[in-house]
Amino acid sequence: MLAAEDFIAELRALAPRYWHDHPFHLRLHAGDLSREELQRWAANRWYYQRSLPQKDAAILANCPLSQVRRYWMERIVYHDGSRDGEGGAENWLRMAEAVGLDRAEVLDERHVLPGVRFAVDAYVNFARSKPWVESIASGLTEMFSPGLMKRRLADMREQYPWIGEDGFAYFVSRLTVIAGEGKSTLDIVVEHARTREQQQACVAALAFKCDVLQAILDAVDYHS
Repeated sequence: MLAAEDFIAELRALAPRYWHDHPFHLRLHAGDLSREELQRWAANRWYYQRSLPQKDAAILANCPLSQVRRYWMERIVYHDGSRDGEGGAENWLRMAEAVGLDRAEVLDERHVLPGVRFAVDAYVNFARSKPWVESIASGLTEMFSPGLMKRRLADMREQYPWIGEDGFAYFVSRLTVIAGEGKSTLDIVVEHARTREQQQACVAALAFKCDVLQAILDAVDYHS
C-alpha cells in the first residue's frame, strides 16, 4: 500500500488525460465555434449533467457508511436543487437557452448523440456496479477542473458576447464549490482505499472517468 502522499500523486498524474486540452474545448475557448456547434455541445452536455444525480444516488445505495452518505447526499441536492427551478441542472438548462435552444428540445434529448449517451450511461452503470470507493474516486476529475472552469467562464464571456449573463449561472455557481468538493472527495478516497489493490482500482476508476469525458467530446467534435 502506498503512503497517502504517493497515492495522491498517482491520482494527480492522470491530469493530462482530463478533457481540458481536447480539440473541441480548444476551439470553444478560442471562440471558433458556431452558434450551432455551441447548441450541440450544450444539448449533449445536458445529458451528462442530468445523469450526475443518478450516478451519485448509485454511490449512496452502495455505501454502508452513514457519514459518507450524509456528505454525498449534498451533491444530489446541488444538481437537482431543493425545489423546482434550482440546482446545477437548472443552471445548465439556462445555458442551453442562452445559446438559442428551446428548453423542451433539450429536455426531450432529441439532440443527444449515440456516442454521448453510450459514454454517460457507462459512467452511471459504473457507479451502480463498482464498489463505492471506486465510484467516488472516479469523480476526482474535480481536482483538475477549478482552473479550467474559471478560464472557460472568462473566455466564453469574451468570445461569445451574445450569450446572456444568465447563461453562465452554471459556471459561476460551480466556481464557489468545486475546489472544496475536490478536496473532500480526495480525503474520502485516501481514507477508505486501505489496500494497494483498492488504491490501484481507484486510479483505474479515475482513468475511466477521464475516458468518459473524452468520449463525450469525441462524439460532439465528430458531428461538428
